[in-house]
Amino acid sequence: MRKDLLILSFVVLIIAVLFSGTKIQSVDEYYLTHIDEITEDSETVFISIRSDTLLDNIGKLKPELRTYVPSNGVILPESEYVLRSGDTVFEILHRAVRHNRIQMEFQGADKNIYSSVYVQGINYLYEFSAGSLSGWMYEVNGVFPNYGVSKYNLKDGDHIIFHYTVDLGRDLGHSF
Repeated sequence: MRKDLLILSFVVLIIAVLFSGTKIQSVDEYYLTHIDEITEDSETVFISIRSDTLLDNIGKLKPELRTYVPSNGVILPESEYVLRSGDTVFEILHRAVRHNRIQMEFQGADKNIYSSVYVQGINYLYEFSAGSLSGWMYEVNGVFPNYGVSKYNLKDGDHIIFHYTVDLGRDLGHSF
C-alpha cells in the first residue's frame, strides 16, 4: 500500500511538472499566436474588409442583418500580415478572418466552374443580402482583378481591400 501511494505520488508529480509550464492549445490557436510576427526582413501585405456601400443603402439590406454593418463600414481596418511563399488573396483573407474571429463562409475551388474559391459571406453579410446585385468583391492595389481570390498570387507590399457591393461593383467605381 505504501509503495503504491509512493508510485502514485511520483506520477502525479511528473504530470504536474509537465503541465505546469506547458500551455495546451489547439492547432488554430498555435498558428494564430504566430500570425503577426513581423520582422524587418518579412515580406508583408495589407488587407482590410469594408461594407461602406451598405451605409448609404441600408434599406436594401435585410433588417435582421443590419446589426452586422459597423457604424463606419469597416469590418477589418487595414492590417499587415506576413507574406508566405505562394500566398494568394484567399490565404491572406482566411488568415485575417481567423485571427480576428470574423465569420466567413466560402465555396471551395472544386465546387464551381471557375476553379477558384468563392467568398460567399463575411461577417454574416452574404451575396444577395442587399439585393440581387450584392456580394463581395476584392481589389489589389486599386485594381479589381478579373479572376478568383485563390488564383491571385500576392507580392510584397500589396494592398487588398474586400468590399461589399450592392450594384455589381458599379457603386465602387468598377466597370466591367
